[in-house]
Amino acid sequence: MALTLTFLGTRGGIDARTARHRMHSALLISWRRKDVMIDCGADWQNKVGQVNPSAILITHAHADHAYGLKSGSPCPVYATRGTWRKIRAGSIVSKKVIRPRVPVELFGIEFEAFSVEHSIRAPAVGYRITAGHHSIFYVPDVVRIRDQALALQDLHLYIGDGASITRPILRKRDGELIGHASIRTQLDWCREEGVRRAIFSHCGSEIVTGNQRIVANKIRVLGKQADVDASIAHDGLRVTL
Repeated sequence: MALTLTFLGTRGGIDARTARHRMHSALLISWRRKDVMIDCGADWQNKVGQVNPSAILITHAHADHAYGLKSGSPCPVYATRGTWRKIRAGSIVSKKVIRPRVPVELFGIEFEAFSVEHSIRAPAVGYRITAGHHSIFYVPDVVRIRDQALALQDLHLYIGDGASITRPILRKRDGELIGHASIRTQLDWCREEGVRRAIFSHCGSEIVTGNQRIVANKIRVLGKQADVDASIAHDGLRVTL
């Protein structure tokens, strides 16, 4: 049975936007006629009904990942306890707590949250998603994946942070690194763990405002160097595994 991924939005938390990268990052997982949406940024306020997901999972509480919930949600929403403490949401049918490294099954799809380094104020997770024989890892904001080997083990696809191509966006706060690993660094993680395909979403200005052909080729070359089939997502992209 096919697992279908639809990139509903691929723009990171930046002002720039284009037709290809218009909406805040969100991924739709479709399996057995059920749809699960991951992340619901500010662009999605009053628009979730257009997608009509059966459930929503949130990676962290930053505006470009969670502020769409200010207008509420017609379906259950899953997030870590720390994320729920930070979210200001409207009326939600059901608020569910998801715990790192404790798998949750929704509609035949298994979601396992892995803690990642990205922000101190809004602790983030990435989701390992398994449906049938298909496994992917979705992490739109990341400096480092804790338990990287387990998170990326036997993956068919890595979906990562496209904020920067070769230069990481990092700073220190309270002695800890926060920000975004580069695409080059994430491709190194894929090489280390034997992941052969990667798609990058949550695109930063370097991708959104850059020449589409030149940027895509740059990502392909970086992927080839890491022995990974690498590409950039755009709004509306549909991938079937």
